[in-house]
Amino acid sequence: MKINLVPFLVLWIVFALAVLVLIAWRQVVSRQDDETLHVLDEDAGEVTHQVDVSHKLDQIDKWGKILTLITVIYGLVLGAFYLYRTWVEMSRIGV
Repeated sequence: MKINLVPFLVLWIVFALAVLVLIAWRQVVSRQDDETLHVLDEDAGEVTHQVDVSHKLDQIDKWGKILTLITVIYGLVLGAFYLYRTWVEMSRIGV
């Protein structure tokens, strides 16, 4: 059973890079976040901006968690398959 793992490794790298991009994107969006709560009527535009930024951060966090979980599980499965394949090849050689 000779399977080339390079395409699977490339896919895992793409997932990992996507997680890093989400981390960077969250940092950029969170710079716009104002931690002070504005509830006065004359600051209605500021409240709307806070709600928009909060919604964006929630969406980024949701996809970040999902993509991180997929990346970790995929990496563990890929690593386990690599170890199993190595073990089978070594047992064939008699090492």
